[in-house]
Amino acid sequence: MSDASEYTPPNVWTWSKPSGGAFASINRPVAGPTHDKELPVGKHPLQLYSLATPNGQKVNIMLEELLAAGHSGAEYDAWLIRINEGDQFGSGFVEVNPNSKIPALLDRSGSKPVRVFESGAILVYLAEKFGAFLPTEPAARAECLSWLFWQMGSAPYLGGGFGHFYAYAPMKIEYAIDRFSMEAKRQLDVLNRRLAEAPWLGGDAYTIADMAVFPWYGALAKGQMYGTAGEFLSVHEYPNVIAWADRILARPAVRRGRMVNNVNGKPENQLHERHDASDFDTRTQDKMGG
Repeated sequence: MSDASEYTPPNVWTWSKPSGGAFASINRPVAGPTHDKELPVGKHPLQLYSLATPNGQKVNIMLEELLAAGHSGAEYDAWLIRINEGDQFGSGFVEVNPNSKIPALLDRSGSKPVRVFESGAILVYLAEKFGAFLPTEPAARAECLSWLFWQMGSAPYLGGGFGHFYAYAPMKIEYAIDRFSMEAKRQLDVLNRRLAEAPWLGGDAYTIADMAVFPWYGALAKGQMYGTAGEFLSVHEYPNVIAWADRILARPAVRRGRMVNNVNGKPENQLHERHDASDFDTRTQDKMGG
């Protein structure tokens, strides 16, 4: 690793060249659609538009957990949004999420469709709609929501900070990698200490807090993010996080949720679109010839 040459910012920043890195082709300093494209609509009241990134996995897992718990009204259609191809800038998607980020949910169960964007907001919306995975007792609810919002505030340092500079940036910048490695390890230590006190982040019960935190920090602790990042960050130093991740990975609904809108990894673990529970048996990419 080496430092980049010293950079002196101009008085006024202008977008004069692509930012470089893995996502340069879709990065831009303005919002709004880039092209007209309507979103597809399936047969279920809940329409999910997403990709199985860590943020996308949260909602997939929640929906599969709701169905596993017997909430038949949580049946959903999941449509693939390929963010590396700019699908999130289509006019239909921007109508559902003006921030052009996955996941986005459209609930068509009422007289007027309800849009919900931001993964944390979707988790809370679904938990309250179905009365599941969010405690009602005030202290337990506060603990759950505190960890949910901890994830929403902390993960950008892991993804946009550590993950970007360690795995995606066009050059290795020692200062940036050191800065965000320190923060990633501090966050893992926060979780490890909490999980020494209780089996789940909210306490004795598995909640939306666990569903939100796991795709980021559980996957990191299991060596499933950013290539060799697990070794680089010495994740073996956080045994409580690893044990918690193993408990979550043992849940069938979690395994199904991680398959939905997944375009990476083994073909048998990729279910590009999900419209029925039977799709897990009949429409994974190994069965679709992809």
